[in-house]
Amino acid sequence: MKIDRIELRHVKLVLVSPFVTSMGTEYDEEHIIVRVDAGGVTGWGESVAEGTPFYSYETVPTAWHILQDFLIPSILGKDIANVDEAIASYAKVRGHMMAKAGLEAALWDAFAKTEGISLSQMLGGTRKKIDVGVSIGIQDSVAGLLKKIDGYLAEGYKRIKIKIAPGFDLQFVEAVRKEFPAILFQVDANSAYTLDDIGIFKKMDQYNLLLIEQPLGYEDIFDHSKLQRELKTPICLDESIHSLDDTRAAIELDSCRIINIKPGRVGGFTESKLIHDYCATMNIPVWCGGMLESGIGRAGNVALASLPNFTLPGDISASKRYYTEDIVDPEFIVNPDGTMDVPVKPGIGVEVNMKMLEKVTVRSESYKA
Repeated sequence: MKIDRIELRHVKLVLVSPFVTSMGTEYDEEHIIVRVDAGGVTGWGESVAEGTPFYSYETVPTAWHILQDFLIPSILGKDIANVDEAIASYAKVRGHMMAKAGLEAALWDAFAKTEGISLSQMLGGTRKKIDVGVSIGIQDSVAGLLKKIDGYLAEGYKRIKIKIAPGFDLQFVEAVRKEFPAILFQVDANSAYTLDDIGIFKKMDQYNLLLIEQPLGYEDIFDHSKLQRELKTPICLDESIHSLDDTRAAIELDSCRIINIKPGRVGGFTESKLIHDYCATMNIPVWCGGMLESGIGRAGNVALASLPNFTLPGDISASKRYYTEDIVDPEFIVNPDGTMDVPVKPGIGVEVNMKMLEKVTVRSESYKA
């Protein structure tokens, strides 16, 4: 498949409501949409680097630079046999996983369309529907949080995740569990705590949490092993896991008992599959995290979550959870039974709404062979 043209679009989508975490408050989401034209087909991907360096050192400008000056030149105009060949062509670029993931996703989409199969099928997915959960930002009050949870449960979500931070933790966890004693319930700290806070997490053990996500440092694996030894509740690592090697180290050290796989964080679907497969051999469940993607990135996450070891509901909410209007047709919805349909059409299985894409585009560049 000859890579004829690649286009980058810096997009900015306004959130339906502010999303608050221990890292700050987001009012909109900035990402890069990657388009690859090759062999008469068009592949779409999304780089989830954000406008700020608070979740990752990567930002929209850094990802744009790496894509434009290094990744795109490595494959533009070349005849690429498969995704692995493309990855090998830019393997000497260290890090910059979100930039790589955006380009790789577009290539996966293009190759799946060339073969006339869905992205799920090409990745090795086995499910027609996936279980989905919802992530709720930090709320000002317990009453406000309980009201939001009640609404999302009514929409069918199978698992509730709340963001926590110092001062916004135990009282919220206790209230949620008291009000909803039987729901699948987990918390996410986004690295807001240290080992000095171990007492808080020991108290959380009594609330039957599904997991505690990334309580300690965003690059840490070792201190998490100390914390996990003190807890019954499984720790799940997110920000600390950038590769299969990180995964192996975390499992060997018993730093976590669950892994959150985000394709953008680990460099794409290829590395995601390696992590998924390894965790399956080690009896470590995985789930698919989210980065407030548009429908393009969400479609890729749905396809990935259809693989067999994604046994926990992921952060793959309906399009309307974050955006008034998505940039794909059809938009993603949650079924009444708390599942989401896996697209079956070739590639990502949804069409890009070009009118809406133009509306949210801040900047675009095209690169031709």
